[in-house]
Amino acid sequence: MFDLELSYSILLVLCLAAACVFEFVNGFHDTANAVATVIYTNSLKPWVAVIWSGFMNSLGVFLGGITVAMGIVNLLPVETLVDQNIAHSISMVAALLLSAIFWNLLTWYFGIPCSSSHTLIGSILGVGIAYSLLPESIGDAVNWGKAQEIGLSLLISPLFGFTMVIILMFLLRTITKDTPSGDDLFKEPKKNAPPPPWIRGILLITCTLVSFFHGQNDGQKGVGLVMLILIGIVPGYFALNGKMETSSMISPLKKIEVHINAIDSSTLAQSDRIKLAESLKMNQRLQQQFTTNENLEEIPKEKRFDVRKDLLVMNRNITGLLKKEEVRMSDKDKDSMKGSLKSLKKATDYSPGWVIVMISLSLGCGTMIGWKRIVKTIGEKIGKQHLTYAQGASAELVAASTIGLSSYYGLPVSTTHVLSSGIAGSMVASKGIKNLQPDTVRNILIAWLLTLPVVMVMSGSLFLLFRTIF
Repeated sequence: MFDLELSYSILLVLCLAAACVFEFVNGFHDTANAVATVIYTNSLKPWVAVIWSGFMNSLGVFLGGITVAMGIVNLLPVETLVDQNIAHSISMVAALLLSAIFWNLLTWYFGIPCSSSHTLIGSILGVGIAYSLLPESIGDAVNWGKAQEIGLSLLISPLFGFTMVIILMFLLRTITKDTPSGDDLFKEPKKNAPPPPWIRGILLITCTLVSFFHGQNDGQKGVGLVMLILIGIVPGYFALNGKMETSSMISPLKKIEVHINAIDSSTLAQSDRIKLAESLKMNQRLQQQFTTNENLEEIPKEKRFDVRKDLLVMNRNITGLLKKEEVRMSDKDKDSMKGSLKSLKKATDYSPGWVIVMISLSLGCGTMIGWKRIVKTIGEKIGKQHLTYAQGASAELVAASTIGLSSYYGLPVSTTHVLSSGIAGSMVASKGIKNLQPDTVRNILIAWLLTLPVVMVMSGSLFLLFRTIF
């Protein structure tokens, strides 16, 4: 398979299966984020809620694009880590998968809402940092610019969710004050009795939106993980989008070449001059390569990864240079450069259809299993009171909006932490900070604080161990 020896083919299949397991675990770990409110407000029967949530999760993966997936892929510069030894690539992939799956299962077993996003990103960072400790490491092993962007997204999104739910609850109270609908909204659900039809409709809509956007964001992380595996182990087949015609890439490359030649390098620092010169050489190599082939699939397999590397490194170099004040260039020319670079990224930022189908099914099936532990924590243990209709609707509406916006901008966020913080915000909005259960909040915060460092150490250690063994 893919020109690999039998042993490596088996390892590749196992790695892909493990990626599906990660997404499956992600599904039943995060199902509660969507279904807790409709279950605890008696809006839907549990089995109906999880099946509907599973379907919308799958749909979210299908229709969600690949922006978030490529954010995950670009966090770990595979072009730096991958070499001719396929065992090294498998070491990287195995360390990522084992760490992420283990931590997800451990927190699920104890019923702690933990972020699959934190887990995956921590695993990636751990491998990158561990690689930088090896004597043979060359270049940056982590895309720190992307890591900072993702880190801020993961940090701000729960705080945003907590704050916005409090504001939304205040507005709801103000608008519905002294009205019968207001009384209904802020009452605890009656045991085994469904809510009024209009409230039930709102809760069903918010449940659907959270499920869809969860698939769009978290599902795409699984797509990114699979692409890391494929690019790392069989780059000759998956380093480039073979369906692209080279003619669509020559024009952007020529524009970039003109702009590079127009930059006055005498104003730049020595390191920046080197990057500029390297980018020009890469550009010329790419033009020569593309001129001799009609589409990317015609490029010899052994050269595809080098082409990918030139495209990504040139993009990174030029993007960094455009931020420097020393680069004297008009805004029009900068926009032209950025537009050309964006056109070229279509060759590297892609995912085969079968990968999306595989992850969609894994997430959807996982959503229908194992949801009870986390649902109980979200529905009963964050606050001291039973979840009201207003609290459930507010938390899910804010969570869906936050996740949807983050997906639009290509930023992975933690569905778990956004919704958990929203539930906490709704409890505070109802009866103040005393309405929170300190033990549960403490456990969630500990998991939030520990996930990144623990998983980073775990994946980094496994990577170094596997590199030593292989």
